Amino acid sequence: MQSKANKWANMGILALAELLVMSLWFSASAVVVPLASQWGLSEGQEAWLTMSVQVGFVFGALSSAILNLADRIPAPRFIAFAAIIAAAANAAIPLLEANFSSTLALRFLTGFCLAGTYPPGMKLASTWCLRDRGLGIGILVAALCFGSALPHLLKALPGLGDMRLMPWRPVLLYSSAFALAAAMLAALILREGPHRVPARQFHWRFAGSALASRPLRLANFGYLGHMWELYAMWTWVPICILASFTAAGLETRSAFLAAFAIIAAGSIGCVLAGWLADRIGRTTVTMISLAISGTCCLLVGLSFDSPYLLTAICLIWGFAVVADSAQFSAAVSELADGEHAGTALTMQTCLGFLLTLFTIQLIPLLRESLGWRWVFSILAIGPFFGFISMARLRSLPEARRLASGRR
Repeated sequence: MQSKANKWANMGILALAELLVMSLWFSASAVVVPLASQWGLSEGQEAWLTMSVQVGFVFGALSSAILNLADRIPAPRFIAFAAIIAAAANAAIPLLEANFSSTLALRFLTGFCLAGTYPPGMKLASTWCLRDRGLGIGILVAALCFGSALPHLLKALPGLGDMRLMPWRPVLLYSSAFALAAAMLAALILREGPHRVPARQFHWRFAGSALASRPLRLANFGYLGHMWELYAMWTWVPICILASFTAAGLETRSAFLAAFAIIAAGSIGCVLAGWLADRIGRTTVTMISLAISGTCCLLVGLSFDSPYLLTAICLIWGFAVVADSAQFSAAVSELADGEHAGTALTMQTCLGFLLTLFTIQLIPLLRESLGWRWVFSILAIGPFFGFISMARLRSLPEARRLASGRR
C-alpha cells in the first residue's frame, strides 16, 4: 500500500513539474497580438514565435537521443537542469528587451531545453507505471496540455489581460518563474520508480525502421495525422476566439479565459483516453478521438459569428485533439523491437514536430483567402488520414501486441 501511495505521489509531483515547465511553450505565442503590434510582425512572423520552439524541440530531442543523455544523467536531475536553462532563455526576452530576431533564437533555445523535460518525464513515468502505462503517460500529456494553456490564463488576470498594458512581459516572466519551480520539484523531490530500464540508444542505422515495418509505419502515420492538426489548432484557435469575441463586442478577458479552457480541456481527454486505452485498446481510443477532432475541424469555422457556440465546439475539439497523443507513443513502444524502441520513439517525435512547422505556417496563409469560417477545415485531412491508418493497424495480427492484446 505504501509503495502504491509512493508511486502516485511521485506521479503527481512529476505531472505538476511538467505542467509548470510546459507553460514556457506558448508563453510568447499567447501574447502574439501585443508583440505583433509592437514589432510590426506579419502573420508569417507571428507563426515563427511558435515554430521556433518546435524546431528547437526537434534538435533537442535528436541531440539527447544521439548522446544517450537519458542514460547518462538521472532523469530528475536532467529535467531540473533543462528547466532552469529554458526558464532563463524565456525570461531573457523581456529582461534584455530582445528584438524579433533574438527572440526567435531564445525561443529556439527554450524548445531545445524543453526536449530535456518532456521526453525524460515520459521515461520517468514509465519507471512507475507498468500495466497502467497508458494512464501514466496520459497523465503526463494532460500536464503538458494544462501547462500549455496556462499563459492564456495569465493574460486574463487583472492588470495583465488588457492589451493596452503590454501584458507580454509579465506573462513571459511568470512562465519562467513556473519553470524554475518545476526545476526545484524535480531536483528536490522527484525519484525514479522500481521499473527503471536503460533507455534504448539512438542509432541512425535503425532510423528507417520507423517507416520500414508496416505496423510501425501505420502507427506513425496515425501520429502524423494527429500532429498535422494539434499544434496548428493550439496556436491559432486562441487568435480565432479573440477575433470572434472582438467582432461581437465582447471583452477580451472572456476570450483569454475561453482559450485557456479550450487547451486545458485536453488534460481531461488525455487522462480519460489513457485509462480507456489500457482497457479497451489503443486503436479504438485513437480512432474515436481522431473522428471527433476531425469533425470539429469541419464545424468550428461555421460558428465564428457566434462566440459562445464557437467556444463550445472548440471545447469539444480541445478535449479530443490531444486525447490520443500519448497512445501513439505507447503503441510504437509496444510494436517496435526492444533494441530499436528508443530510435523509433525519437523518430516518431521528430517527424511529428517537423510536420507541425508546415501546418502552423499554413493556417495564416490560407486565412487570407478562406477566412476563419473555412480555414480550419484543412486540418481535417490529418485526422482522416490518421483514422484510416489506425483502422488498418487494427486489422493486422501485430496489433495484438498493443495494450496487452486489446488492440
